[in-house]
Amino acid sequence: MRVLEVKQLGVQFSTQDGTVYAVNGLSFALDRGQTLGIVGESGSGKSQSVLAMMGLLARNGRASGEVLFHGDNLLGMPPAQLNQIRGNRMAMIFQDPMTSLNPYLTVERQMTEVLQFHKGQDRATARLRSVQMLDAVKIPEAARRIGMYPHEFSGGMRQRVMIAMALLCEPEVLVADEPTTALDVTVQAQILTLLRELQRDFGTAIVMITHDLGVVAGLCDQVMVLYGGRVMEQGPARHIFHTPSHPYTQGLLRAVPRMDRDDACLLAIPGTPPNMARPPQGCPFHERCAHASARCASTLPALLPVGGGAQALRACHRDPAAAPPAPHQEMAHV
Repeated sequence: MRVLEVKQLGVQFSTQDGTVYAVNGLSFALDRGQTLGIVGESGSGKSQSVLAMMGLLARNGRASGEVLFHGDNLLGMPPAQLNQIRGNRMAMIFQDPMTSLNPYLTVERQMTEVLQFHKGQDRATARLRSVQMLDAVKIPEAARRIGMYPHEFSGGMRQRVMIAMALLCEPEVLVADEPTTALDVTVQAQILTLLRELQRDFGTAIVMITHDLGVVAGLCDQVMVLYGGRVMEQGPARHIFHTPSHPYTQGLLRAVPRMDRDDACLLAIPGTPPNMARPPQGCPFHERCAHASARCASTLPALLPVGGGAQALRACHRDPAAAPPAPHQEMAHV
């Protein structure tokens, strides 16, 4: 069942230096129980795209296109109507739980007000449900710890609290913005396992924003690769990791450290991302691409099916048959 469809999403910011074109023409569809991973370097437009979807852009930001939740366009929806969906049927886990949680309120107060606002529950019923959800995300002694303040939890536990808050109303869509950032690998694995279990139990569709390709390989069904605010490649996770055809995707995979070879070394992509206040006329990646031609600098490539198929898309003028063998095929098994 289709729960979310994004069509030609654009995000622009008005600044003293002019208009910044942060996201340009992003489109995807998400079905119930499906996970989409959005990857790319810092500044590629990952977070701004989902903030636009949730109606959380900064004051100088403006979104265009369509974000259809069960056919209703969230962009331009009156705040009162949007608030009935946001936090209830659509929820978001923010990148840093320490700054997302209110340090002056107990976890109990922050969780119960979600249920009181969206579900009309009384305080006692809301508290019972909150304890149950903290148990579900593996918070030990949840009935006692719910009365604690955020600073009394570890980083991993605060992230679990954020996940519990996001899932209190059993949302149909969960947006996770770098949910494992700054967590050690053991806690990261626990969080990913938790998301899989909760998705299995609730059938939640997940949009996962991350720069960690290992996280994407372990959790996502579909992958979207962003660069300079545009989609470079998009398709099933197996395609992205086994047969990437865009030079940027190939560069990202080569940059992943490998521990299975003695001669392993870090392979960085040379150059820097484009200034989106003055976006390039052609492909945003052409200045860093070893295969760029004059056409790449002058003409923006369209996002088209790879090899005539409809499942995988890429935006590149280069012949897919000329692409080198896929790097890091082992990543598909992370």
